[in-house]
Amino acid sequence: MNKFMGGLTLGIFITASFFIFFNPLKKKMIIPDAPSIATEPDSSSRQAQVKRDSTLPTPSTTIYRPGKINRDSLVLFARTLIGTPYLYGSTDPSKGLDCSGLITYVFNHFNIPVPRSSYEFENIGTKRSLDECLPGDVIVFTGTDPLERTIGHIGIVTEKINGIPSFIHSSSGKANGVTITSMSNKLYQERFVAVIDLLVKH
Repeated sequence: MNKFMGGLTLGIFITASFFIFFNPLKKKMIIPDAPSIATEPDSSSRQAQVKRDSTLPTPSTTIYRPGKINRDSLVLFARTLIGTPYLYGSTDPSKGLDCSGLITYVFNHFNIPVPRSSYEFENIGTKRSLDECLPGDVIVFTGTDPLERTIGHIGIVTEKINGIPSFIHSSSGKANGVTITSMSNKLYQERFVAVIDLLVKH
């Protein structure tokens, strides 16, 4: 009897061991997923990468590093302000900007001091003709009355399209805020005074 019970116990033990280690109802092996055929990471991978890279500089600090000022970076920064409402006397984009406030805010971002009032730009910087202007140059105009040749409006040249400059400025007119205007606009052609380069030494 004892031999029978001993044999039965051994049989149960062996059977239990078989099912623990070789259970046919379970997967035989854990095989890692095959690598994706796609060369681009999926959205979840990109999100995980963003989290891992959260300590990297933001795009603005990457583009606008101190000591690396160039015309393109200045124009790119100015473009981030498009749509900011017009507010007379303000240099704070969270509230609004007037035309000289836009210039002050952009150039101060690059540690370039500029006058606060548009009329004070008349005697600073290096003058260029409209044909010679470059992105990042300051462009100045009379006020709304083109017969008065004192400076009353100001912007920053952004680009040339087919040889015609465009400029970014904060307008109190129809746009009522920071916008980009082409010099093909006859009103601004009549009001044009000069182009001023403030980046020669930067």
